[in-house]
Amino acid sequence: MAAQVKYDDVEPGQEIPARTFAVDRANLVMYAGASGDFNPIHWRESHAKAVGLPDVIAHGMYTMAQGGRFVTDWAGDPGAVLDYGVRFSSPVVVPDEGGATLEISGKVEEKLDGNRVVVALTARSEGQKVLTRAKAVVRLA
Repeated sequence: MAAQVKYDDVEPGQEIPARTFAVDRANLVMYAGASGDFNPIHWRESHAKAVGLPDVIAHGMYTMAQGGRFVTDWAGDPGAVLDYGVRFSSPVVVPDEGGATLEISGKVEEKLDGNRVVVALTARSEGQKVLTRAKAVVRLA
């Protein structure tokens, strides 16, 4: 894990460098087991296409979790996130061959009392925005 980010070292408007997360079908199967969400749109191509999807899609909560991972990795503390919310705008389509990529970046929007900051996240897959209104309140060292 990275060194903890210090509250005094960040300013509103500061960009958090983007990270790219690879997503493949094995990730989705493991997430299904952990979450208990075995909906076949997340692992069976024929079922996903039968309900009008272009292919298998990642669980929305899996996509959201990668945003949380991005923030905690940046902050350097897995317990740093105090509040986190998103809206799902598009699915992450995960083809069998090659999988998908999820690129997440962030920006410090605001500094609050108590060493807290508001971080706005941007998440895209294959050029498409997949999360909107993605914000986390993070306590920094």
